[in-house]
Amino acid sequence: MAELEELRTFIAAARIGSFAKAGRQLNLSPAMVGRRIQALEQRYGAKLIERTTRNQRLTETGQAFLARAEAVIEATAALDEISAAGTLTGRLRVSAPTTLGIRRLPAIIAQFTEAHPAIVFEMSLANRRVDLVAEGYDLAVRVGDLPSSSLVARRLGTYGFVCCAAPAFIARHGAPQHPTDLTRCRCILNLNLVPRNRWSFLDAGGTAVTVEVMGGVEIDSDEAQRMLAIDGAGVVYLPLDLVQDDIEAGRLVPILQGWRLPTMPIHTLHPSRDLVPRRVTAFIAALVEEFRDAS
Repeated sequence: MAELEELRTFIAAARIGSFAKAGRQLNLSPAMVGRRIQALEQRYGAKLIERTTRNQRLTETGQAFLARAEAVIEATAALDEISAAGTLTGRLRVSAPTTLGIRRLPAIIAQFTEAHPAIVFEMSLANRRVDLVAEGYDLAVRVGDLPSSSLVARRLGTYGFVCCAAPAFIARHGAPQHPTDLTRCRCILNLNLVPRNRWSFLDAGGTAVTVEVMGGVEIDSDEAQRMLAIDGAGVVYLPLDLVQDDIEAGRLVPILQGWRLPTMPIHTLHPSRDLVPRRVTAFIAALVEEFRDAS
């Protein structure tokens, strides 16, 4: 077992490229990461990672060792699943965007972990696109078009947006009647959108209109944008999931309702490998089922 932990530590350090970051992922100190890798090097009589004060790199032997180490860990996981006799076990590391992770996933996770109590579920919420292999994630849920990669994708559903403002803001400034009216409105810009100041709309015939908006607030937190909008700071362009309750309660009012906003696809992604752990495929199945019911 000790050697397996050393192999897992080496894989993490090699993929992430940092002893400190690998330690954070594995809940180990950088010194412990170093000791485990040194133990492997002494056991096999070969230098695996060259380190300087500024960076680290795999040696040629280390590159070959990494492929073999990953095969050993994958085979061990397969044996663990056989011995579990149908029970899902192990740690499931998932990455998801913040709003989706807060609004849509908790209920699914609660049901999944209730059904599979031997699973340790770990989820990181971030709007950046993590490197699943390098950072050791089993699965990611992502919003938006996917670049070409070796990762395996599964479509879950569609992510909708809404343009809205507080009733008090509309009472003071009036409701925009056309997307171009937004160029004269105080808008709250989302730093997670690229570009942040270009909002797109579709008319009834599907023709796109993109406008450049301005505002005195630019922020990377959807939740902070929501609260600013409720407090009357300006117009926001946010995920419908985030503000649906506020719209139903009257705290926010959709504007430009004669226009549609573009949508984005939602996918799961996981590394391509000969054996995909059953806990991964089971959670993907749970996501697919819940998103289908919600559509």
